[in-house]
Amino acid sequence: MMHWVNENNVLQKTFSFPDFESAMHFMQEAAKTISDQNHHPEWTNIYNKVSIKLTTHDADNTVTEKDEMLAVALDEIYRKMF
Repeated sequence: MMHWVNENNVLQKTFSFPDFESAMHFMQEAAKTISDQNHHPEWTNIYNKVSIKLTTHDADNTVTEKDEMLAVALDEIYRKMF
């Protein structure tokens, strides 16, 4: 599995899925965790890929522990799916 990359103060990763429906299922599951953590990631979906960018707006758009915690949680959601 690809690792998160910290580039230009943004934690980034693209998750790949077998199909569009699986990608949407991941986004639905992730939305619950994102909301619980009061986070606001930038994310996009193109067919079977979900790209996520994490940064903390309240910390001058830098990567913080809040972003790292969400990254770990998103990886766990993905692991549970596959």
